[in-house]
Amino acid sequence: MLYLSRNIFFYSKIKLQDTFETRVYLIFFHFSIILMIFKNKKINFSQQNYDDLFHCIENDLRELGFGDVSVNKKMKNMNKIFYDILLKINKSNDDFIINKDLILKYFEYLRESNFDKYDLFAEYFTKFYHFCFELNPKTMIKDAINFKVT
Repeated sequence: MLYLSRNIFFYSKIKLQDTFETRVYLIFFHFSIILMIFKNKKINFSQQNYDDLFHCIENDLRELGFGDVSVNKKMKNMNKIFYDILLKINKSNDDFIINKDLILKYFEYLRESNFDKYDLFAEYFTKFYHFCFELNPKTMIKDAINFKVT
């Protein structure tokens, strides 16, 4: 997921700021889509993948110099943000339609730009959903990095 959050597309075409929070939010959007696909296919998702993701974020916060109390507070907030994204990302029961309000909540810049940047962002995640939906669930996380924006 980290690889996907570093996709130059987000920073050159959409002009998102390259910050820790932006990358974490992008990771959460990608990860939420993958979890949603597993749920739609009625396949259990390994708790270890979730644990590994949050362990990496925790380690990154420590490397940035945050202390124990700050890390714990930030991790609690990150968990809330992740579940907010996970539960609200899709606005449809039939197909994948990304929640515009959710995107604008975490990427306010897209609200300020003319909506062509938002449209590119939404199109990216819709294509990502369809790309991942076709992948083998056993290798989906590993194979998702092969997604390319066209």
